[in-house]
Amino acid sequence: MNPAAPPAKAAPPSGRQAGHRVWRFGANIDTDVLAPGAYMKLGIEGIAPHCLESVRPEFAGSVQRGDVIVAGPNFGIGSSREQAAAALVHLGVAAVIAPSYNGLYFRNAFNVGLLLLTCAQAELLQEGERVELEPSGLGLRSDLIGHLPCEPVPDFLLAMVQAGGLFKQLKLRLAARGP
Repeated sequence: MNPAAPPAKAAPPSGRQAGHRVWRFGANIDTDVLAPGAYMKLGIEGIAPHCLESVRPEFAGSVQRGDVIVAGPNFGIGSSREQAAAALVHLGVAAVIAPSYNGLYFRNAFNVGLLLLTCAQAELLQEGERVELEPSGLGLRSDLIGHLPCEPVPDFLLAMVQAGGLFKQLKLRLAARGP
């Protein structure tokens, strides 16, 4: 793999860089790393600043709204704590891209509005590169490797993410019904 940074793209008119910045993590990132048990009594506002601190101490303080996490297999293994996904949503992470997820984490993530893309070749993505998530949920575009196919995300899960999670989606449905 080429460690050199990709050529810079022209910035969009807003002055912000296009795409989502990649944060790379290894395999087997567990829920205790995402939402450390020592902070569970503090609520999500107290948990999120400690998200991933045992593997990347700078992450919670440096991640920007819209950034994405790219990880190895088995992302979200461990306990069923919903806060492990909610901490990433609270920090503004747009998506997690990995070859595989723990089943409970997978469902919790969509329940709180976090998009998960299952991509067999996720580990080809490099730290700091920019990716564009394709609206269909079928993949993404990378500055370095072009199109990266991902498993399709069912429409009902994409709708849940777009609504901001299961509870927000249900509130919208109830509000649409009227009194």
